[in-house]
Amino acid sequence: MTTTLSDFDGLLHWDALQAWVAAQDLPGSGPVTGVERLTGGSQNSLFMLHRGDTRMVLRRPPKHLRANSNDTMLREARVLAALRGSAVPHPGFLAVCGDPAVTGAAFYLMEPLDGFTPMGALPAPYATDATFRRRMGAEFVHAAATLGAVDHVAAGLADFGKPEQWLERQVSRWRSQLEGYRDTPGYPGDALPHVDTVGDWLERHRPSTCRMGIIHGDFQFANVMFDRERPRLVGLVDWELSTLGDPLLDLGWLLTSWTEAGDPAVAGRGPAVTPWDGFMSRDELVRLYGDISGRDMSAMPWFFVLACFKLACLLEGSYARACAGKASVDMGNFLHNYALWLMAKARQLAE
Repeated sequence: MTTTLSDFDGLLHWDALQAWVAAQDLPGSGPVTGVERLTGGSQNSLFMLHRGDTRMVLRRPPKHLRANSNDTMLREARVLAALRGSAVPHPGFLAVCGDPAVTGAAFYLMEPLDGFTPMGALPAPYATDATFRRRMGAEFVHAAATLGAVDHVAAGLADFGKPEQWLERQVSRWRSQLEGYRDTPGYPGDALPHVDTVGDWLERHRPSTCRMGIIHGDFQFANVMFDRERPRLVGLVDWELSTLGDPLLDLGWLLTSWTEAGDPAVAGRGPAVTPWDGFMSRDELVRLYGDISGRDMSAMPWFFVLACFKLACLLEGSYARACAGKASVDMGNFLHNYALWLMAKARQLAE
């Protein structure tokens, strides 16, 4: 009996995909017999494939490709393959296909993770046990420090980014990103405040040295999965912004997603998850990272400000696209408000 599988509006081309699966050294045997689309990932598409008694996750770009969509998929696959066998919690890499003829775009297969992404209302027992919530912070830090400890050269990722003058390039790189939105139709070019103030502070207080390593690039609640029964981070996901840089930037990125008394008040910005009581403080996260990594953490305020600055510049791109009618207005406004909070926090830290 032949099973007809959904192509999800042209995202999966089954004749070519089944032939490709059969030619790879993958778990299971025979053709793919079932498929479901998974939630998660604002840009790319995820599908659970069933092959015999095994499951695999296929990740591919959206139907309407951006200029770098295929390259991004290949970079994600490359970093996951490089992390194979490491202590970094991540989905196991299975195979990659760079030929768009197979299913319309580059894609890769990975092992599924058993867990949940903590966003919004936490499920029990995380919602009912404050010790679980406290442990979540420690798990984040352990994952960041473990990734930061990977020897990127030994892992075959020496050319995965541009380590030369990394510190010196950061402010100009993200200012340039922001400037690139100015010509977007409908976008007010001065919509993001404090850019000069924060950028100048970053230039004046730039650390004298940094340590290169692999950075996830978007290290926050939306891009991790936790075990459902015990407070354990089971995997970092969505590696599309991964590159080389100082791993302290990942920790700074995490601090931007934290909520504490005294943070700037911006409409619509609240805790990433609820309930929030019981979570470690930012200072505790920083101290724990230093204890695990052995690093001097005195430059951490600079990396926190840089994370705020960079993320605000990136989020403003979604707002610019919304102003031009190329993205959801509601989402654009939400992300713009978050960018306003980030710049307010950056200025607060700088002061």
